[in-house]
Amino acid sequence: MRKFKKHLRPLLLALVVMSILCVPAFATSGGRGDVGAVVESTWNDAAGQVKTVVNNVVFPALDMVLTIAFFGKSAMAYFDYKKHGQFEWTGPVILFACLILTLTAPTYIWTIIGI
Repeated sequence: MRKFKKHLRPLLLALVVMSILCVPAFATSGGRGDVGAVVESTWNDAAGQVKTVVNNVVFPALDMVLTIAFFGKSAMAYFDYKKHGQFEWTGPVILFACLILTLTAPTYIWTIIGI
């Protein structure tokens, strides 16, 4: 019983402090309490920034990773060809197709998403 009381007091104290410091957050759009409208307006405000970041950071990073993987896989396929006499095309072709897809994605992805 003594151990129970020893652990109960700090727990109750933490719960009381947490309930005192807890502040409710209300998402309102014009006082209607419509959360969907608030989320939509926030997305409309941030869509340009998201598009800029994705075009200038995300796609170039993906392109860099896929380019390194493509050249690495092509080199490994060439060394396997030198060793076994058969060139394995599957890996380099898939990586090249993904690279072309990500290089051209900024021109069409925003029309699909609707930004």
